[in-house]
Amino acid sequence: MTQESAAAAYAAPTRRAAAPASNAPLRKLYLALSEAAPDPAALAAAADWLAVRLQESAAAASSLPAPGHGAAFTAFLAARQDEIDEQYKQYVAERRAGAPRRMFSGRAHALYYLKAIAPTRLTDGAWLYGALARWNEPAMRPLIATYLEELGNGVPDKNHVVIFQQLIDAHGSNGWQRLAEHHFDGGLTQLTLAHHAERFFPELIGYNLGAERADLDAQIAAYELNELGIDPYYFTLHVSADNSITGHASLALDALRSLTPNDETTAGFLRRVDAGYRLHHLAADNAALLSGFALRAELEAALAVKNVALYHPANTVRIGARALPEWFGDSEAAPQLLELLESEGWLVRGEDAAASRLWALIESADPDTPAEALPLASLFTEYELALLADWASTPSQGTAHAPVRLVTTPPRRINPAPPAAPERVRESAERGIIRHRFPDDEHGWEALANELSLLEARIVASNSKEEAIALLAALMGPARHHASTGLMATRMFSQLFSA
Repeated sequence: MTQESAAAAYAAPTRRAAAPASNAPLRKLYLALSEAAPDPAALAAAADWLAVRLQESAAAASSLPAPGHGAAFTAFLAARQDEIDEQYKQYVAERRAGAPRRMFSGRAHALYYLKAIAPTRLTDGAWLYGALARWNEPAMRPLIATYLEELGNGVPDKNHVVIFQQLIDAHGSNGWQRLAEHHFDGGLTQLTLAHHAERFFPELIGYNLGAERADLDAQIAAYELNELGIDPYYFTLHVSADNSITGHASLALDALRSLTPNDETTAGFLRRVDAGYRLHHLAADNAALLSGFALRAELEAALAVKNVALYHPANTVRIGARALPEWFGDSEAAPQLLELLESEGWLVRGEDAAASRLWALIESADPDTPAEALPLASLFTEYELALLADWASTPSQGTAHAPVRLVTTPPRRINPAPPAAPERVRESAERGIIRHRFPDDEHGWEALANELSLLEARIVASNSKEEAIALLAALMGPARHHASTGLMATRMFSQLFSA
């Protein structure tokens, strides 16, 4: 690279005319870039949006060391880690002394939070995808190693997106596609960096510094989710991974050191790194997501979009002049239903919902209770039940809550479903780059086995390592890496990358 081309590469990215970022259709762009092969027009629009977003972030304060003082980053990250550790110790001490939860008002609020952060968490690590194209450059190894770890090196229960998807599936916190536009800011930022790594490369490095630094919110979320009986593994995984000594924060610093040019373009490069760091800070506004929760409004919204089959046993339960399911799917009827639940004595506001007349038709402590005695047993998702329970525990007048029963046993650990049935290895001579593992029921999983076998065959038939890695990298993008072929491709790539 000549000095002229280097200077051009590290100049601010060209910004074409674009609408203000705040007016961009974030959800539409996010969903478009979530496709395996995004539409070129959507990719261009996302790049324009990100360029404007970077302009907006220029006004935000930055705590990074001043450009030109690269050695200060090590001390900066260490100080940040010490600060977070001390703040978390203080938080735990306060909680043990009787202080209330800091993030979540109740279980429903916690499950709402999981839904609210889903667009960002389901693109976890995506900003690093573009690094794979430069896999043969030694300076890129820290970024690629981080991306592979975000993908769990192809192991389902270590893949961050798989873990989070399993978490929201297990607790009924789906429906994130209907969230307000601002919820898609972080995810769209990450997807745009994934598909425009060359254009926004210094910003990508800065964003990675912000994303992989120690995070107090993740530690507090893990503590309070565990307290509410919700599996905190996704968050504890990040707490352990994003440490400044040996984790992703350290790798982020290594990437900055190895990729910062040592010439007249250094200052411009670091200014753009700083812009990416500030961009992450703006996109990761947990306070705004948490404050967006309004219990009654969220409960009414959940009831307004709910649909129940005509043959469901819940149709035998009448509330007011209608069968219970007839109240669902109607935004105007939802408030009336809640008033009737209270006025007819199905729920007593300010008291534990578990002791209510409604809950007696939902669940029973007696395992021998006949199914016909629980016509509402399968009617509500876990999230809907949490909304109902937390609303019931709130007195009609005032905002105080009835005492919340804390979970004293560890929450159930979610085991992400493997991409195939339990597997066994066929005995045969060693061959190819990676041996394929076949499921026990080879006929039942024929399509999957064929798909994975075909991938393996294509890799074995590759004429070079470069050709094999290019094929695998195409399957490791944000839309594919958590599927069966993407997980297998990641395992293969990890072995080739380490060879």
